[in-house]
Amino acid sequence: MTAGPETFDSAAPEAREVAGVAGTNRDEFLELMPHYYRGEVSQSGTLLARLDLTTDWAIVVVAAVLALAFQGTDTTAYLLLIGMVAVSLFLLFDVRRYRTYDASRSRVRVLEENLFANSLHPSGAPLEEWRIELGNDLRTPTLKVSYREALSRRLRRVYYPLYVLLGVAWLFRVTLFEPEQSLLATASVPGVPGAVVVAAVGGFFLLVTALTVWPIRRQAKGEFHGAKPGSWKR
Repeated sequence: MTAGPETFDSAAPEAREVAGVAGTNRDEFLELMPHYYRGEVSQSGTLLARLDLTTDWAIVVVAAVLALAFQGTDTTAYLLLIGMVAVSLFLLFDVRRYRTYDASRSRVRVLEENLFANSLHPSGAPLEEWRIELGNDLRTPTLKVSYREALSRRLRRVYYPLYVLLGVAWLFRVTLFEPEQSLLATASVPGVPGAVVVAAVGGFFLLVTALTVWPIRRQAKGEFHGAKPGSWKR
């Protein structure tokens, strides 16, 4: 009987070290890096597009909810609360995608800082350290930014203004939009008293505000932060 073809094991040591020669040969290493850099940048761009898509849908939902909530007095005020729940779901999706994007972007920044930037302006940094760091991350990828920081940054940049917009609209809807009724009567949800709804909305906004403005140690890598625009230009 004829033996079948051998199955390729991508986890085998010889498979993982197939490019070991390029790692010890300077010319082959520098020739390999641009191809990897282009692939990593392309992946980072794809992940960023997915992140922007989540944000776009959140804005569309907010616009639709606002349009429906103020269509007339026969519409219920808690429609805006449903919009807040929907935005919260988009925020959870956004944070997960942001952390994945940050992991890819950090690898791009390692190459930019230690290979391309160093080739333009050598700083004397040892070549081995960042190569080991990048190689280890390619073998066992890890998220670079914590969930807490990702949540805070996405709230600050996108979702907190959407929450404020919905909150102001809800407050206007339960007060000035129907002045003949009391706030608690207008804010009530079927089966839930208005006082409970008002307390829940107030507590929610206190929590979201604290998550947005509470200072934390910055771990996200490669973002524009604390730099004056145009300071490097001549």
